Amino acid sequence: MPPLKPEDTRHQPGKEVKQTDKAGKNNHSNGKETLTVESPHGVLTHERLVDSYRLMYLARKLDEKELALLKQGKAFFHIGGSGHEAIQVACAMNLKAGYDWAYPYYRGLGFAIGIGFTPEEIMLAQLHRVEDVMTGGRQMPGHYGKPALNVPTQSSPTGTQYLQAVGTAIGCVRDGKDQVVYVSSGEGATSEGEFTEALNWASREKLPVVFCIEDNHYAISVPEWQQTAGGSVYEIVQGYKNLARFKVDGTDFVASYAVAKEAVERARRGEGPSVIVADVVRLLSHSSSDDDRKYRPKDEIEKDHARDPLRVMESVLLSEKILTSADIESIQKEVKKNVDDAADWAESRPLPDVSSVTENVYAPAGKYSGFAFEKNAPAGKPIVMVDSINHALHEEMQNNPKMLIWGEDVEDGKGGVFTATKGLSTKFGRERVFNSQLAEASIIGTAFGAAVRGFKPVVEIQFGDYIFPAMMQLRNEVAMMRYRSNSSWSSAIVVRVPVGGYIHGGHYHSQSIESIFAHCPGLYIAYPSNSADAKGLLKTAIRMDDPVLFLEHKGLYRQSYAMAPEPDADYLVPFGKASVRREGKDISVITYGAMVYFALNAAKKMAERGVEVEIVDLRTIVPLDKTTVLESVRKTNKVLVLSEDTRTSGFAAELSSIIAEEAFEHLDAPIRRVTAKDSPVPYSPPLEQAVLPSEAQLIKILEELAGY
Repeated sequence: MPPLKPEDTRHQPGKEVKQTDKAGKNNHSNGKETLTVESPHGVLTHERLVDSYRLMYLARKLDEKELALLKQGKAFFHIGGSGHEAIQVACAMNLKAGYDWAYPYYRGLGFAIGIGFTPEEIMLAQLHRVEDVMTGGRQMPGHYGKPALNVPTQSSPTGTQYLQAVGTAIGCVRDGKDQVVYVSSGEGATSEGEFTEALNWASREKLPVVFCIEDNHYAISVPEWQQTAGGSVYEIVQGYKNLARFKVDGTDFVASYAVAKEAVERARRGEGPSVIVADVVRLLSHSSSDDDRKYRPKDEIEKDHARDPLRVMESVLLSEKILTSADIESIQKEVKKNVDDAADWAESRPLPDVSSVTENVYAPAGKYSGFAFEKNAPAGKPIVMVDSINHALHEEMQNNPKMLIWGEDVEDGKGGVFTATKGLSTKFGRERVFNSQLAEASIIGTAFGAAVRGFKPVVEIQFGDYIFPAMMQLRNEVAMMRYRSNSSWSSAIVVRVPVGGYIHGGHYHSQSIESIFAHCPGLYIAYPSNSADAKGLLKTAIRMDDPVLFLEHKGLYRQSYAMAPEPDADYLVPFGKASVRREGKDISVITYGAMVYFALNAAKKMAERGVEVEIVDLRTIVPLDKTTVLESVRKTNKVLVLSEDTRTSGFAAELSSIIAEEAFEHLDAPIRRVTAKDSPVPYSPPLEQAVLPSEAQLIKILEELAGY
């Protein structure tokens, strides 16, 4: 069966599918409408065709077995790939397993089998066993991943994988490898903006990415004509430079193989990305929690079953006399036994130990036992914070050839909007320091993909206020990667973000974001208050095997009071160790960032009144140094928590709760908070001052505590 014509309008209202030949280079090389199955492109031998059928049938039987286990109450979720097997196996067979990279989506069972996952591994995942190579029982089934096959463990969000594949392809090119990166999804996921962001980046850089869109014409119950402009993903991907488009009958293995081969070889030659739009059928409901009979006409479902890729393939094998009916029956019997045996074996394996439930959120503590923290006291010339950050980046780029930096405006001559990256692209070249497109999800998604490829991305989000388009990538992808893969993978990126107010930046250049991201297990958060800590913490972050959100208060970048002697190139500050910036015996102030200086100034004035205030600078939000905080509270018996974030659900509330739970019997006064008001930060200086914490507010509360 030849590929479908680009102008095919299947599943638009009132239109019928037409199986006609597509003109141009995507035809089979023999140029005939009748199929010569032995060797389109000179590669499809009888043996390879039989192997492909065996893999397709294995995927189908695994699908059916998973459904049976669900009905037996042994599994709890199923999302099937039945109807997608031909295009998936065709793509897998054109990749070099364990050399190329792949981001298959949750319906990719046929691809997983084709690339090398075993029936036993599929069953271990379905039955949530501890030996599950993909997630260790932590995720629902269908989240394929295996380091030996270069398949990073996948997640449930749709569309995030596109940018990750692009990031991995950046790594392949930077390493000088001819590796290809495959990424797949249904047509519904292409409605996510990250799809077009990924196409833009991959096309601009001629990256070796093959985007396979398995178009079964429904995103759960939403038909394609309601989802996609023009009714076809094929039509909307026009116009990207260096991007090839292919449209194929994805139920026809031979046609799919020919198209996949061309796309993969094109990528391997360095000619750029391709989009394959494969017309497939969904022979099951979207998932085990869905019933497609509620929204699909009966005759449409019947037509799809008539295009079952297994039946199409069996027809080819029989008509070309490659196999007999008895041969096919023999294969089916053998495969079914293998699947049953795999399921029985997996069911006998142990479930995860509940004591391990919080393991692998972060790297094990011993991972950093070799770090020499605060080895030499900072003794260099005093330096402003933005320059200490710049110097740390220069030193770590020199130290680690796998480190890459990108973000908006980071190249010279701009060198970042605050000049934190100045000189880096000049010194290390655009291969290692480069501007990103203006798209925050792109920055984080590609960093994720490069990190799993073995690089150390240190990326910049220009302002904390604009980080939220990347929230999905940060919370559900970067922070979750280690846990969801049972520590088979990590995404150890560093995300530098200028934050905070007091610069007359208005609503959208003054936000504090630490409490929002402190809700993301798996993500570390640093928040230095001075130049020495900034350099030491950033160097530690870059050397860690965990993702770090590195918050830089832009109001401190060039302040003389945040200056400190510059540490040397080996100076590392530990995460989770607060600094007591001023000793005191009467009241503790727990704070961080720019608020440290409000606290220090207030403490001096309180000392004139005979009240000694102790100042604890957290330095990192996650991990939090509870020990130092609680020791200070038990020492002074009175505490004020100071934060620039909003009052409701800000990080000061978390600190207050910890103190109330763990040091209540040591308190001689109520815990007090000084925070920003629950309001956006306005532009006019008097209004800004009215919203953000002030030294006067702080002194007032300290006086009240002193007199309690």
